[in-house]
Amino acid sequence: MNKQLIYLDYNATTPVDEEVLEAMLPYFSDRFGNASSVQHAYGWDADEAVSNARDSVAKAIGAKSNEIIFTSGATEAISLALLGSYTEGDKKNHIITCQTEHKAVLDTCEELEKRGAKITYLKVDTNGIIDLDELKAAISDQTLLVSIMYANNETGVVQPIEEIGKICREKDVLFFSDATQALGKISMDVVEACIDMAAFSGHKMYGPKGVGALYVGKPANIRPQVYGGGHEKGLRSGTLNVPGIVGFGKACELADSLVEKEAARLSQLRDWLEKELLQLGDATINGRKTNRLPHVANVSFKDVEGSKLMRSLKGVALSQGSACNSSVIQPSHVLKAMGLDDRLAYASLRISLGRQTTEEEVRRATQTIRSIIEQLRMQLQ
Repeated sequence: MNKQLIYLDYNATTPVDEEVLEAMLPYFSDRFGNASSVQHAYGWDADEAVSNARDSVAKAIGAKSNEIIFTSGATEAISLALLGSYTEGDKKNHIITCQTEHKAVLDTCEELEKRGAKITYLKVDTNGIIDLDELKAAISDQTLLVSIMYANNETGVVQPIEEIGKICREKDVLFFSDATQALGKISMDVVEACIDMAAFSGHKMYGPKGVGALYVGKPANIRPQVYGGGHEKGLRSGTLNVPGIVGFGKACELADSLVEKEAARLSQLRDWLEKELLQLGDATINGRKTNRLPHVANVSFKDVEGSKLMRSLKGVALSQGSACNSSVIQPSHVLKAMGLDDRLAYASLRISLGRQTTEEEVRRATQTIRSIIEQLRMQLQ
């Protein structure tokens, strides 16, 4: 990989931490047992490793170990929570979500609509926050579940999760949250927030790809979406990815010990970067006037040709939106829901910092971005 390329796309994926990799390696070779092999030492060893990782994930979110279901990632966890909670023909067929959710939620809701579910898509204000009064008004006796993400993957905007959780608890509806971007970035407690189910992914927090988890607290009568073997309390059949699960657990341990220190460091770097970019003029920080993840900046630039923007930024690895949508040339649905027109949404950058990000890299990246923006504006004159 080009060492001169500055990586500022940590919301898309993170490198596996060296300590995480070290913890995983033995389970690819010497300690290769199947966690379901209960009749010999290889299986017992793998099962114990999975159990320890389950403890670590649970501790990181304030849950109990038996409330953690391991999956292949957050997308599968989201599908298990939403599809698994819904029963065709049941009176409770109404689900409330938000226009700025990740496509893993929105596409699953689209599938649920085909199966007869009624979906309410809450709007957001210009800062990306839902209206709690609109949420309350949308809940009816047919409402099964509310699905609101913890922190937005494009803007870093953190929703008023505890208030949402209290509303759902008072109305006796399930509250599911896609917390993929929040875990390891900010402190969280699913019990205090009254979250009934939440989805997570290892590779967003310096763990490996291909592993995630669904937290299931309040009984939700979830039906499995994959059958065969009855693994993970019967909710997710399939041989457990022991190395991945061990890595995910180790990543949670490290995040738990580093979250406050890293949040303070990265928020300082982000704030400096945003201040410098705003000096260009006609630049807007999307979601700036609300609570955000400490490492994320989403910036829109007026008078810039969006189609040329990413092609010009060859020295910096960042994105214009979700990595899951990067192959599709269309404006960010998140930014459009926040009131940006297509032209401004195209001329936006998502910048996400991480543990390996240095002050020098931020300075160099900021200089590069400023230079490119100035050049593109000159071309439009």
